[in-house]
Amino acid sequence: MVDGNVFLPYLADSPPTVVRLEIRPHFDALTDEQRRYAHYISLASFLGTRIILRQVSTEAESIYDLIIALYRSCRGDWKELQKRAEVEDSVLQAFLEYAAQFLGNIGNYKAVGDAKFIPRMYQESFEALASTSPDARRHFLAARRGIYAHEDLRRMHLGYIDDGHVSQYYPDSPTITKEDIISIGEFVGARGLALYNTRLRKTLEGDFDLLIASVDTAPPADGGDMGPQTEWELEGTLKGKKLRLVYGDHSQELEYISRAIEGAQKHAANETQATMHAEYARSFRTGSAEAFKRSQQSWVQDKGPVVESNIGFIESYRDPHGVRAEWEGFVAMVNQERTRAFGRLVDMAPSLIPNLPWSSDFEKDHFLTPDFTSLEVLSFVGSMIPAGINIPNLHEVCQTLGFKNVSLGNVLSAKAPKEPTPFIREADLDVYHRYRDAAFEVQVGIHELLGHGTGKLLQETSPGTYNFDVKHPPISPVSGQAITTWYRPGQSWGSVFGTIASSYEECRAECVAMALCCDFATLQAFGFGDGREDIDGEAGSVLYVTYLQMARAGLASLEYYDPASRKWGQAHAQARFSILRCFLDAGDDFVRLSHTQSDLSDLVIDLDRSKILSHGRPAVERYLQRLHVYKATADVTAGRALYLDMTDVDPDFWGSKVRDEVLRRKTPRKIFVQASTGLKEDGTTVTLREYEASLEGMIQSWAERHV
Repeated sequence: MVDGNVFLPYLADSPPTVVRLEIRPHFDALTDEQRRYAHYISLASFLGTRIILRQVSTEAESIYDLIIALYRSCRGDWKELQKRAEVEDSVLQAFLEYAAQFLGNIGNYKAVGDAKFIPRMYQESFEALASTSPDARRHFLAARRGIYAHEDLRRMHLGYIDDGHVSQYYPDSPTITKEDIISIGEFVGARGLALYNTRLRKTLEGDFDLLIASVDTAPPADGGDMGPQTEWELEGTLKGKKLRLVYGDHSQELEYISRAIEGAQKHAANETQATMHAEYARSFRTGSAEAFKRSQQSWVQDKGPVVESNIGFIESYRDPHGVRAEWEGFVAMVNQERTRAFGRLVDMAPSLIPNLPWSSDFEKDHFLTPDFTSLEVLSFVGSMIPAGINIPNLHEVCQTLGFKNVSLGNVLSAKAPKEPTPFIREADLDVYHRYRDAAFEVQVGIHELLGHGTGKLLQETSPGTYNFDVKHPPISPVSGQAITTWYRPGQSWGSVFGTIASSYEECRAECVAMALCCDFATLQAFGFGDGREDIDGEAGSVLYVTYLQMARAGLASLEYYDPASRKWGQAHAQARFSILRCFLDAGDDFVRLSHTQSDLSDLVIDLDRSKILSHGRPAVERYLQRLHVYKATADVTAGRALYLDMTDVDPDFWGSKVRDEVLRRKTPRKIFVQASTGLKEDGTTVTLREYEASLEGMIQSWAERHV
């Protein structure tokens, strides 16, 4: 029997931090045609909710239906439901907290950390609530085994199935192994098929079904992305087994989504947008990754739209193998005033890139100037709402056409009253609170534009053809010797670096931000200082808080490390911990973890502002140089050794003493209440419905979307 105390970290937040995404003024400023365009994209995005739920856990869709059924049974009068169920106030509160957190993560595993969270009430109490409605009870019975804790703690985390974890990217496949996943990936990769809109199932006979997300349940008449063939005999370690393409995964949801996308297409502002939506719909109907690639090519070329959006299978953080992507969709309005600041950063980019610690041999031949906009989010559907985005995640599009960066302004600015800030010294609280939003905007801006936007992968693009001089290879600034590794035909960054790829790249981008935010001309672009070095002035304060905020994030990231499995649950958390380690290794007490109590109950970060330029930046640049060169040259052996060393968690100090204090002082992550759009009876007038920032408002907003 497992000690019940081990489940304490898995209890749902009490209470979760609920904030509202403010959007009314920006939505009201749109024309009628722009509102209709935004409405249909918002609708399409939310119609993918069940795809996300299905990607998270077997029970998630039933839990969602249970929450919505209970709302409808009492029409949002939760006290009336409580009376019928004959339960205590604490039970109702525990349900509302669990339900709001579930909806905020779109599933019963945390979007940041990939750990399961469970209700703070006994199963009997939850069943009493569910029994007030026949529909709710039916969904509860379907989900109850998955709602609560599993005695095998490994199953409380998303990850590889053969490591004891769970993953619905590999459904109904209890015997599938990492080696199986790698072999299938190599087999289809060699035939040109992208995997981000797929799941993989291993049958009882040991054969494999590649499930392709599409409306159509039959292969395209003219053949799919891999041609007309849909079944193969496998080779190598899987010799004697078969691979079959199975179309129609998420078919019903994608039918509804395609109709909504076709609605958006009718209200597009230009031909580029119309083409983009036509390719979205073609991809969702047929399962074609090539059609989706074309949609992203159009998206990159749609410069300066008033209403910005993207939709599809986008981010691969939650697939343990890092190649299959979660459904995501967003629509937002451009904030022109804040966008001007990012425009200045874009203009400066060509002069900033040479300041990075590598030569032009390891950089793109031409910096493809992107759109960089500050957005106010109307709708963002995904397990996590980020503060900024750099997309598309398609290397071939980024290398030829470029990319877009967006900063999500109303996500950055959303605050709950009296949010605590643990681990910051009393003497730093005033400057920290005054400049934390500005510092985060600077960090996110550089991270997205010059972090993800820089760097070249040295490749043999096809047999005998290289994107560098293979007879006189570049000299590595790390070793001082000519490089000996590069990407071979058919290889990608993700396929070579595998499970660490996402976190490694986030770390590289964060290090770029930490290096370049030290340029005072960069800080001037955001409105701080006059471009001259002044560590004691306002620009210096923004720089100080940028470093202090990163150090605090690195410390707080231990919440997302599981000592039992020695597994990091979130890409950004792992990255930020390694950067804290980099700060601590900079020497001369640049950063110290200070405390007087043996239990670390007064632990604070002591960061010497005067040493950011002399110690902090050089330490970051040394780390960044190795990260970048190993990535550019496909040197996975050196890259993996470096990154796993920098993210290693000593079980006694970091994994026990420090992590225990982090958990004791952790602050719940924000969950965002978003507005809903609808059409009046005339079919043309779009309405906006906003909800209060509360547990009840969160549930109501989802119930009224009818997805």
